[in-house]
Amino acid sequence: MAFLQSTQYGAQLVSTNVWDPSNIYASNIDPELKEILVFMYQNLNRMAQVINVKETGQYNDSFATLNNQQWFANPANNSTTMATAAQRNVFRTVVYFPKGLPDAGPSSLPHYITCTSETTFTRIYGVASDTTGFLYIPLPFVDVTGTNPVQVDVDATNVNITTITDLRKYNIAYIVVEYLLS
Repeated sequence: MAFLQSTQYGAQLVSTNVWDPSNIYASNIDPELKEILVFMYQNLNRMAQVINVKETGQYNDSFATLNNQQWFANPANNSTTMATAAQRNVFRTVVYFPKGLPDAGPSSLPHYITCTSETTFTRIYGVASDTTGFLYIPLPFVDVTGTNPVQVDVDATNVNITTITDLRKYNIAYIVVEYLLS
């Protein structure tokens, strides 16, 4: 039995019965030791359940990561659908813009997510850095005058950053996208 399901996409600790406690009770060991073993198993299961709902702090730019966020069951599922109502896992990927923000216009890079009617984006956010002037702005962004907005959006193929003024001094940008697949 695997205690840890780990791949490049994240990790989940198994929180279902790995062994049958009735086997412990049926064994020829001290009754107090039996109780200790069952108690330890129950505590390991509780720890796995807590760990599995902690958000994973991995931000990868070459593949999606299961980040352990969970969203409510798909509202499209009902008594007439075959799918079982279950929490939905959230995936995260980072799109790195090595040239940063564009000069008054759009810049696009592929996100490599296979978008279908089941794909729902839950968060799109990022940061742009001016590594020489040590300036940093959140993305999307609107300055206090409202004259330098930066729009960030996602389509079926790309992450898009659009500016209305020259913001090339922000020479690095990261956009994080998080999404559901059902």
